Amino acid sequence: MKENLFHVQQEQVEKLKEIGSRLRQFRLEQSISLEEVAAKTRIQARLLNAIEEGKIEILPESVYIKGFIKQFGDALGLNGAELARDFPTWQTIQFIRPTWLSLPATQLRPIHLYLLYVLLVIGAVNGLSYFVNKSAMEVSNAQSSRQQRDKLNEKGYQAQINTQQLLQPINVSEVSQPSKSDNPVRVGVTLKSQSWIRIVADGKTEFEGVLQQGDQRTWEAKQQLTVLAGNAGAVLVAVNDEKAKKLGAAGQLQRVTFEANRKS
Repeated sequence: MKENLFHVQQEQVEKLKEIGSRLRQFRLEQSISLEEVAAKTRIQARLLNAIEEGKIEILPESVYIKGFIKQFGDALGLNGAELARDFPTWQTIQFIRPTWLSLPATQLRPIHLYLLYVLLVIGAVNGLSYFVNKSAMEVSNAQSSRQQRDKLNEKGYQAQINTQQLLQPINVSEVSQPSKSDNPVRVGVTLKSQSWIRIVADGKTEFEGVLQQGDQRTWEAKQQLTVLAGNAGAVLVAVNDEKAKKLGAAGQLQRVTFEANRKS
């Protein structure tokens, strides 16, 4: 195999000198300077000069030399692809081992190892970032799902409690609250704990929902005001600024109607 490599190296040197000589001769015949070719191909003039003189040790890998020859020839109006095809590269030799293992030391340069290292680092960072972001997203989704589930469970539990309370027999207590003539009835409600409540003032529902512990509300009616509570023991009612009293027993559904004192 060493003999084959040496043979290819020698063939590259000879072919480069032959191709470079043809390129220089044609360039001089056309009165074209290396600087003009360099401006057109964007290949450094020193590399173009190395091709013409066959100085392969100055040039990069053979695959790049092949590309330079093609551009050089095209810039001069020649068939660059045909010229480049005559220049042998390591890829034209078939090895039993993988190609990267068979490359000679002269072609495996520090820059290649550095680029390989950079690519490995970038790949590792991107992979780590992907898994970190994925884990964070899964945790966030799990927390969001748990919060939504807790809210639904809370609503479902409250609906179940309200349904059970509404299925209980309603204790109706009609109370006639004396007041000054033609004054409306005013009812203040304070919650000792959570309870579902409905307020009907003069036949119109003013409120229906769940009030929390510590909530305070006041409603007025010209004729009558009805308070329906799912947990009567948790509701303190004060009529016309009098002392507050419990609406009923704890956990019991009860309805109480307060009427204004009509003028006799």
